[in-house]
Amino acid sequence: MELSIQPPLLPSTRLDTMPSFKIILLYLGWGLLWAVVQTLVLYQFGFRGQAVIIDAVLTNVLLLGSGYVMATALRYYQPEPKQIAYLLGWSAGLASLTIWLYLMGIDWLLDGQADYLAFVHQSYPVRVAFAWLMILFIVLQNWLWYYTKDKQQAEERKAATEKMAREAELFTLRQQLQPHFLFNSLNSISALVRTKPDLAKQMVQQLSDFLRGTLRKDGQMLIPLCDELHHLQIYLEIEKVRFGHRLQTQVNCPEECKDLQLPYLLLQPIVENAIKFGLYDTLGDSLIKITAHCEDGLLVVSTENPFEASLLVPKQGTGFGLDSVRRRLYLLYGRQNLVNTRQQEGTFITTVKIPQKI
Repeated sequence: MELSIQPPLLPSTRLDTMPSFKIILLYLGWGLLWAVVQTLVLYQFGFRGQAVIIDAVLTNVLLLGSGYVMATALRYYQPEPKQIAYLLGWSAGLASLTIWLYLMGIDWLLDGQADYLAFVHQSYPVRVAFAWLMILFIVLQNWLWYYTKDKQQAEERKAATEKMAREAELFTLRQQLQPHFLFNSLNSISALVRTKPDLAKQMVQQLSDFLRGTLRKDGQMLIPLCDELHHLQIYLEIEKVRFGHRLQTQVNCPEECKDLQLPYLLLQPIVENAIKFGLYDTLGDSLIKITAHCEDGLLVVSTENPFEASLLVPKQGTGFGLDSVRRRLYLLYGRQNLVNTRQQEGTFITTVKIPQKI
């Protein structure tokens, strides 16, 4: 991924992403700009003619060449922040070498123009300081560019690793959920085979429909609430074969909520938990009530079931359901407060909140 914020006016900072001819054009533009600035400065000192142009061109060609060499070197070696003194030293040494080459070249190119050469040698300290600052500017911007890019790539690798780990855990939770429900259903079918074979056959068909729908949705992170309720209804039909008239259900979902998204198979373990508390070890009828509504950008689904205080810790079941729901929602949304349970006058209420933007 290319960094969105790039150092200004520095052609060498895009060596790794731009074709070479564009880099050359940028360097030529950079050099031409500073050649014009230097020419205007020399004009202020009263110098005119060919000598000024030769001086400006030679100076900036050497400076840009030195900056290019340093920028290329930084592509393969980037000192740590605590080693920033190395950059200062390298740029100072390169500036001295650049000005030495400049003096050799200007003496040869302007041989015979004693007045201008005298001015050049008198301005030697200023030229060294200017060269050092220019090269240091290029070096530091390139170093900052590559250092920032390395940090960004490291963060991207870390984020990708964390995402893969999160997706792997979500996949594991889904794979745990399906056998968990499947084993319970097969146990029920086994109990019905001899006593009520017709119901066992009906339950096998319903279980097949449920698992077929689950496989179609496998790989989808989120599905519409209406699809989730459809799968949930198949699950409830399976459970009604087990419990008969004792299991009664009521689902309330307004039209405006049906297209809202939630993790698939999120409600089934919650409803299974409600059935566990509401019907296990009891003989009476139980009403499982599921209600959905929208609230401040959240899809809120509440599941209510009757309970007996003495059976709050049921003898049957694994306790996997609500824990899996909490964990899945945390992995998807990074929030710990999306699942709440409470007791109210003989009713156990489980409420889940699903943000509509991850």
